[in-house]
Amino acid sequence: MKAVVCRKYGKPDVFQLEDVEKPIANDNEILIKVYATAVNSADCRMRKADPAAVRLFFGFTKPKIPILGGVFAGEVEGIGKNVKSFKIGDQVFGATGMGFGAYAEYKCLPEDAVVAMKPENMTYEEAASIPFGGMTALHFLRKAKIQPGQRILVYGASGAVGTAAVQLARYYGAEVFGVCSTANLEMVKSIGADIVVDYKKEDFTKHGAFDIIFDTVGKISIGQSRRSLKKKGILILGAGGLLQVFQGCWTSISSSKKVILGVASEETEYLTFLKELMENGKIKAVIDRTYPMEQMAEAHHYVDEGHKKGNVVITFEKGGL
Repeated sequence: MKAVVCRKYGKPDVFQLEDVEKPIANDNEILIKVYATAVNSADCRMRKADPAAVRLFFGFTKPKIPILGGVFAGEVEGIGKNVKSFKIGDQVFGATGMGFGAYAEYKCLPEDAVVAMKPENMTYEEAASIPFGGMTALHFLRKAKIQPGQRILVYGASGAVGTAAVQLARYYGAEVFGVCSTANLEMVKSIGADIVVDYKKEDFTKHGAFDIIFDTVGKISIGQSRRSLKKKGILILGAGGLLQVFQGCWTSISSSKKVILGVASEETEYLTFLKELMENGKIKAVIDRTYPMEQMAEAHHYVDEGHKKGNVVITFEKGGL
């Protein structure tokens, strides 16, 4: 099978398209023919070994896992003899966890992995764009116990996590303020934001106090956030760097305001919940660009620029090798 392989850390040019051995499903595994994946921030951090701590867990001099890709949509092509939940031909989508591997035409996963039936009203490309941003946003919003009528600010509202957070917050009945760049204002408004703030032209702190501020990109000022939160408001640091994490912890200790941070968990229940919302038209996929697998380096270059709207999707040929 063909796979996009990363055998050293660095710029997107490190990717190589190679022929590698096709996996075989074990007794408790399903073999998935991957039709689409997405380029997410986790893939980019792995590729660049940024932060440097990546090397401690995934290989000091080179990646231990050469095939990246954390999300997928595809079709079950094979099943192990003990598999009960899936059958050959099932159209599925999901996440691969820290094993990555979705930048390839085939991927084996345990039956109990984060995999669900693909939403019937979505293409493979649309389905592949949902798991990363959708599960991340859902994890943090549930941790914050978002309630109807609350005022929430989503900073970085045009990215993969941001577009999901805006739509989910709207679903939960919150008043949603989105912060993004000029080029993305209309898109963010179209997916449910009540008010959209252009960070290049306007200070979001002038819009009053918020119950929740969700920083999806790790670029918000902790000081600004503290001043803009209600007395018992919640700051979500969905992508905080070391300094932000330290400042956030100090905010929780030194004030009545709560800071939520850490790594979002991936759970099958999250995925099935998102599937229901998609099938009922409550949330939709936001896709900026689509590239074939042969152009993985170009896709990563584009994501590295930091201006994508929603998701960047990678497509694979439909049909086996």
